[in-house]
Amino acid sequence: MHVQEWLETVPPLAIYLLVGLVIGLESLGIPLPGEIILVSSALLASQHGDIDPVILGACATAGAIIGDSIGYAIGRKGGRPLLAWLGAKFPRHFSEAHIATAERSFQKWGMWAVFFGRFVALLRIFAGPLAGVLQMPYWKFLTANVLGGILWAGGTTAVIYYVGVVAESWLKRFSWLGLVAAVLIGLTSFLILKRKAKKAQAQAAEPELVSAGE
Repeated sequence: MHVQEWLETVPPLAIYLLVGLVIGLESLGIPLPGEIILVSSALLASQHGDIDPVILGACATAGAIIGDSIGYAIGRKGGRPLLAWLGAKFPRHFSEAHIATAERSFQKWGMWAVFFGRFVALLRIFAGPLAGVLQMPYWKFLTANVLGGILWAGGTTAVIYYVGVVAESWLKRFSWLGLVAAVLIGLTSFLILKRKAKKAQAQAAEPELVSAGE
């Protein structure tokens, strides 16, 4: 069933809780379609007056911030063994190449990797746990986490909602385009990171080959 059609059968309170929960779990480090759920719910809010976009955005923001914070705490306590365990459980998302790419981003950008990672599908899953594993100072993580959560979750809700209000008649017929756009953005981000991960893995392997040759 179409995501938005399914959401239409769910009471508003359940939608608020669902959005907060899915985004929270995704931010914690569990691969879930948080962005698709948020876009679908915001579109639905623009078409039905019983869903408050302010409450929806607040729930999405709270889920993003709380989920990332829990992920940070788990990563700080679990350390490198946690990343190895995640790699075994979710090899497509937590492969060594993906982790290497995310770690390079953290080393280069620091707290800004947490902030901007909120807008990239794969980094959104990594940000909290990896920041904890790398022992990022909590005040830096919290600052980037809160700002990124508000801008991404609140901003996405506001933009999609107001676009839906302005073009309600158009979106009722073609609302799937919003979902397609979200999926394409996420897929593009994933492919770019995957390519960078392979490049980083190849560069890391070069010194080993040179050493072996010597």
